[in-house]
Formats: sequence, C-alpha cells, structure tokens
Amino acid sequence: MKSLKYAGLTIMAGAVLAFTSACGSSETGNASSGGSSESAQSQQETNEENKQLQGEINIDGSSTVYPIMEAVVEEFGMEQPGVKISVASSGTGGGFKAFVAGTTDLSNASRPIKDEEKQKLEEAGIDYTEFKLANDGLSVVINKNNDWVDYLTVDELKKMWVEDGTVKKWSDIREGWPEEEIKLYSPGTDSGTYDYFDEVILEDAPIAEKAMLSEDDNILVQGVAGDKNAVGYFGYAYYAENKDTIRVVPIDSGNGPVEPTNETVESGEYAPLSRPLFTYVKNDSLEKEEVYEFVKYTLENAAVLSEDVGYVKLKDEEYEKALKTLDEIK
Repeated sequence: MKSLKYAGLTIMAGAVLAFTSACGSSETGNASSGGSSESAQSQQETNEENKQLQGEINIDGSSTVYPIMEAVVEEFGMEQPGVKISVASSGTGGGFKAFVAGTTDLSNASRPIKDEEKQKLEEAGIDYTEFKLANDGLSVVINKNNDWVDYLTVDELKKMWVEDGTVKKWSDIREGWPEEEIKLYSPGTDSGTYDYFDEVILEDAPIAEKAMLSEDDNILVQGVAGDKNAVGYFGYAYYAENKDTIRVVPIDSGNGPVEPTNETVESGEYAPLSRPLFTYVKNDSLEKEEVYEFVKYTLENAAVLSEDVGYVKLKDEEYEKALKTLDEIK
C-alpha cells in the first residue's frame, strides 16, 4: 500500500509539473507572439517610410519660384528616383495657361492667381489649392561698374520704366548722372514678376518700348552684367547667385533707402517690392500618391530649401497650417 501511495504521489507530481510546464510554454508562446506582432508592425512602418513610388509629375510656372522647386525636385529625387518630375519655367501666366489646359499638376507663381485665371479654372472644372512657399524681395540690379547709382526712389523707378515717347538717359532720372541711354531689362509679360512690378511701380502704365523682355531671368542677368548702363529687375535668388557680376540697388519708398535682405523682406521694410511666392496644386492630382508625397515633401522642406537658394522662409506655423490643409484635402 505504501509503495502504491508513493507511486500515486509521483504520478500526481508529474501531472502537476506537466501542467505547469504546459502553462508556462503557453504564456511564453503568447509573449513571443506579442513580440512578433510588435516587430511586424514596426517593420511595416519602416517599409511605408521607405516605400518606393512610381509615376510622373508635371510642373510649370514662375521662373522666380523655379530655383526653389528645382531644389525640392533634386532632394525628393534622391529619395524617390522612380518618380519622374518635369519642371518648366514659362512664367506665372504661362504656367496658369498650362494649368487650365490640364497638362500640369502644380503651377508655380510669383503673384496670387488673377480673377480671370480663377474663372477659367472653374470653367474647366479644375479644383485647386494655393500653398505659399516663401517670401521674395524683388531686386532692382545694375552693372557692377555703375558707380553713380547709390539708390533709387519709387518715383525714379517709375520714370525710368514707363513709356513716355522719349529715349531715357541716366541724366533724365537724376541731375549729375551720365548723359547715357539707360538699357532696360525686364521679365516678360507672362511673368508674375512683371505683373507685380507693373502693379506696384508702373501702376499699369505701359512699359518702355525699348526695354528688353525675357521669361528667362538668366538672360536678364547676362544683359545687366554685360552693359555698364543697364538696369534690370527679378527675384532675389537670381541676384544672390550673381553677386560677383551685378549690384543690387537700395529702394527708397519714403522712409530712406532699403536693400533687400532676409530681415528687410520678412519685416516688410523693403517696400513695396517684398512679395510672397506660391505653388498651386490640382486637387485631383493629390489622389495620386506620388503627387501627394511630393507636395508634402515640398512643404516640409520649403523653409530650408528656399533660404538655400536665396529667398526668405515663412514662419513655422504657416508651413504647419499648409500641411494640415494638405491632409484635409487628402
């Protein structure tokens, strides 16, 4: 009887150990399963971040905004080489024409969209969203060897650029300046920079007929750099890139001469030639993942890249608001 009792206790102990072992294995298995689940989720998030996109994005518009967008495309392309991005710079007006025609996903602009352009987009059934990218100080520039112009007033700028039937000489603008013909270089009429200059300086008066107009700001830079009697205007980034060959002119709007700098543009002290820069995005295009991710990347990096190319970043809260708007559209 004693041996049977011992045997019974042994069997019971073995059963308890087996049960305990089984429970332990189950708990360990569950813990292991939980760890695998968390690991899988982490891996999925990593895969999403590193997801390689495919597709095409077409962009046109402002030559002033072009350096910002070019920098964004270059950086985005290193992360997403499978996305083919075409960027043209036919001018703000030319960009909106392509936008209305439905051939572009984004339209860069150095001025706000006009009412007639809004009307054409509405007629074409195209919904869009405006995003501000940076601020610019539209820069009046002269030849490096021009040693007589120290600053220009807004009235002198207008007198210089408005068509009045005469050939303008420097001596016509200010007494004591050379009796040499002024060579004028201006963005073309499709340019938002031209529109802005027309609004705040020319006040819708016709531009001088002898002015050389071009949608390519690099041609304007070359023109001013090659002629001692030349004067031109364009976005600050093109001046910043060519400081060795041209000189920026301080502008006096009534409170003394002010030169365009990050500080004077951001504060509005550089008046009236400080202005915002935009890109307009077709809402339907944002349904394509590659376009959405590109616009998101643009807004996340515009502050750094705009300053890299010579413009002035917006306040952080403006970019945050833009990203929120983008998510709401998505």
